[in-house]
Amino acid sequence: MRSKRFLAVGALAASFASVQFAAAQSQDAQLCFDMSDRVRDGETLADVAKRAAHDACLRALAATSNVVQKYHLQEADFDIMGTRPKN
Repeated sequence: MRSKRFLAVGALAASFASVQFAAAQSQDAQLCFDMSDRVRDGETLADVAKRAAHDACLRALAATSNVVQKYHLQEADFDIMGTRPKN
């Protein structure tokens, strides 16, 4: 009986952690896209905001395996940082 309870608590903790992680991923991607939109609309970001948005883009990039989403996140990050990778 004790091992079943332990497994149930462990499963509940794991599911809670995955939900928290998914929410954090979503927030990072949204921050990345929002800041990109602001830059494309002509707003100049403060260095702190630019760094926070760049970090959010990198976290969102690392968290997704969707190739299309990775492309959009990279484009947003390029908008934010004002640079493109050199070929």
